[in-house]
Amino acid sequence: MKKTISLILLLSCGTCLLAQKPINVKERVAEYAYYDLKTDVSKLSDNDKKLIPIFIQISDIMDQLFWMQTYGDKSDFKKIKDNAVKDYININYGPWDRLDDNRSFVEGVGPKPDACQYYPQDITPEEYAAYNDPNKGSLYTVLRRNPDGTLKTVWYKDEYKAQIDKVCALLDQAIAIADDPGMKNYLIERKKAFQTDDYYASDLAWMDMKDSHLDFVVGPIENYDDKLNEAKASYEAFVLVKDEERSAQLAKFISMLPDIQKILPCDPMYKTFVPGTSSDLNVYDAIYYAGDCNSGSKTIAINLPNDDRVQAVKGARRLQLRNSMQAKFEKIMMPIGKLVINPKQQKHLKFDAFFWNVTFHEVAHGLGVKETVNDHRPVDDALQTENTSRDAAKADIVGLFIVCHLINQGEITDITEEDAITTFIAGIFRSVRFGAASSHGKANMMCFNSLKRMGAFKRDENGVYTIDYKNAKIAISSWAGLILSTQGDGDFQGAVDYRTKYGVITPELQKDLDRINSAGIPRDIRFNQGMKTLGL
Repeated sequence: MKKTISLILLLSCGTCLLAQKPINVKERVAEYAYYDLKTDVSKLSDNDKKLIPIFIQISDIMDQLFWMQTYGDKSDFKKIKDNAVKDYININYGPWDRLDDNRSFVEGVGPKPDACQYYPQDITPEEYAAYNDPNKGSLYTVLRRNPDGTLKTVWYKDEYKAQIDKVCALLDQAIAIADDPGMKNYLIERKKAFQTDDYYASDLAWMDMKDSHLDFVVGPIENYDDKLNEAKASYEAFVLVKDEERSAQLAKFISMLPDIQKILPCDPMYKTFVPGTSSDLNVYDAIYYAGDCNSGSKTIAINLPNDDRVQAVKGARRLQLRNSMQAKFEKIMMPIGKLVINPKQQKHLKFDAFFWNVTFHEVAHGLGVKETVNDHRPVDDALQTENTSRDAAKADIVGLFIVCHLINQGEITDITEEDAITTFIAGIFRSVRFGAASSHGKANMMCFNSLKRMGAFKRDENGVYTIDYKNAKIAISSWAGLILSTQGDGDFQGAVDYRTKYGVITPELQKDLDRINSAGIPRDIRFNQGMKTLGL
């Protein structure tokens, strides 16, 4: 692909320029704590074990494709001598710090282009708007230039044909080995999807894959990386092993989804969508990450498919990645909580609360409305560039609302409301560190400032936060209702105005984040992974 930038490779040490302020790249690398991705593979069948190396090979191709999409030709970096800089480039899939507003940490490299490599680097919003092609906004196309400079639309299957051909050959091997009928059918349909850029049938097949001990989430999926239009899907892959016992414990909540939808804190017209009844809520151990999900901050839960048509028919599958959650809680969440939460309330910081909050964050993504109430447009179209951060904010706060409701109903019995709320607020500090370039970072900034102005917590002069649980419950309902109504109204300008006002890090909050950073608490995790780590 066309290279994004031309590097000035003047790096002889780990100190580079970042917004005119010297930084130590070695320190940035150290902010990612290593974690071994493994699980008990003895419970897998021989054929499942044979699938794992094939899935890893396909995942590595997804990794290559994401590099091509987000940056371009990674061979640009071969001349860099400093190992810390190389390491940090690999963590971020490019020379821009994903947890620091995508600022460059490589000398001579400017800001990250909003277009990445999904569009020509010189495209303007006006040119994009004027370009008349019904497929220009597809998740699975890139825009390129003809020899005369005009725009053309190219499907992923053609743009990345060499890589896709390798993927399909490997999928043929996996199809021949897979003995679970659901997995075999999914792999067959996913191969067709890679070849046609039509993922609907394979998403349905994935929804029907109920009994496989292995799961393989693979393809162009999320659209966070495209900052020009939030329209283009990025390649990624997860290889997962199901926790059968914990999954069985969550099964009861699926039948509750229609009733949960009805109790959301908003006008009834904003909750007319009926969640599909084929939804799953399962627990997995992750054993391999690749591509988009492995860049910068690591995903700890999955809520797919994103296709509203599939959700209307089948619902969604929510996959909780318990080992990755445990790593983030132990290495990041608890140390942050002990630093910023009132010592008298720290007893409410619990992994089980973190697990439930994340679980119902994913559930909440599928609730609310999918179309605007007035003109019946898809919400993601109506909210445009505000959609991903707004939906992340909805999932956060509506998820917490649901957890509190289920605790009151006696359906969740291992934590209290105080546990859920305290752990959630401590978690905001973790996610706010993702920065304004991240949709989740924006969402958490809005959440923090919204809860603060409604009296959910108070900060003392030492940066210690005391939670007012009564006010917090009122604030949770109010903030959740506002998000749901904004989505239902398709109020793009209202979303822009709110994010501009409240999606910011105040000087006071920045002091607390600086204190967290100076305490040496990791910002995120990175993985030792692969066949050797698994002991295979």
